Amino acid sequence: MRIVIVGAGAIGGYIGARLAKAGADVVLHARGPHLHAMQERGLRVLSPDGDFEVTPAATGDLGSVGRADVVFLGVKAHSLTALAPSLPPLLGPDTVVVSTQNGIPWWYFQVGGGDLAGLRLERVDPGGVIADTIEARRVLGSLAYFATDIVEPGVIRHTEGNRISFGEPDGSKSERARRIAEALIAAGFRCPVTPRFRHELWVKLLGNVAFNPISALTRGTLEELARHPEVSRVVRDVMGETEAVAARLGIELPISIDQRMAGAEKVGAHKTSMLQDLEAGRPMEIEAVVGAVVELGERLEVPMPATRAVYACARMLDEHRRGRPR
Repeated sequence: MRIVIVGAGAIGGYIGARLAKAGADVVLHARGPHLHAMQERGLRVLSPDGDFEVTPAATGDLGSVGRADVVFLGVKAHSLTALAPSLPPLLGPDTVVVSTQNGIPWWYFQVGGGDLAGLRLERVDPGGVIADTIEARRVLGSLAYFATDIVEPGVIRHTEGNRISFGEPDGSKSERARRIAEALIAAGFRCPVTPRFRHELWVKLLGNVAFNPISALTRGTLEELARHPEVSRVVRDVMGETEAVAARLGIELPISIDQRMAGAEKVGAHKTSMLQDLEAGRPMEIEAVVGAVVELGERLEVPMPATRAVYACARMLDEHRRGRPR
């Protein structure tokens, strides 16, 4: 199985490093100083499970890689629109594309979309560029449950967790999902394959829609957001509105808001990925994580006053940070 990690940053790089350590045929795609460091010195992982170093194949030119059996999309959702047109050289007749993005993925309504089948969310896939490049039949969904960050170019710190869930968009069981999961299990991950992937996606989204933008606005950790008397009420309001959107899509969440809040508090002083991006000067995943849910709420006529307020403030923060205020 030939695996290409497109966007070997904190998440993709950690997956690629463990695959390389296990002897898999894997190529890591990255750019800038991180790529140069991997090419010159290899990739180092710092982990409570044990530090290690690997020297995987690393490139910044996808056109030189050739066809892959599996392509992991490790880039953030907002980067995928620009990246998508460079993917075709990797795609053979049966190449599987594994999406790892937070939020509502571009493929959500392309397969098994129910009453909204075929819907394209403009905030997720502007102009339909991603869907036009990646056929829906290729997609396998995944959700990563581990904390990683890039300490310096060529060095990834793994803090905790090693689970990646996989699921077919239509809820079916497939041989390809099993084979990909087995490759990751051999590399040290826990990889359940679930027929209820959409439900699991919304469980993760329930927290991300609320915690991510509010953490960026307040600089609060998960523990602080869950415990603060006033802020925790805003978090709960956003979660309740998100739960209402999921319900309109026929998704009954298997976890309560109280349980989601307790889980976040248990994680402790962890900074969300959106707060990490803000502090590092990187673009934040506002549209795929929050804007997409707001867009769905508008279409489904679900009132979302709290979510819309948080979304507007987070967008303004991002615009000012990038020097592009309206």
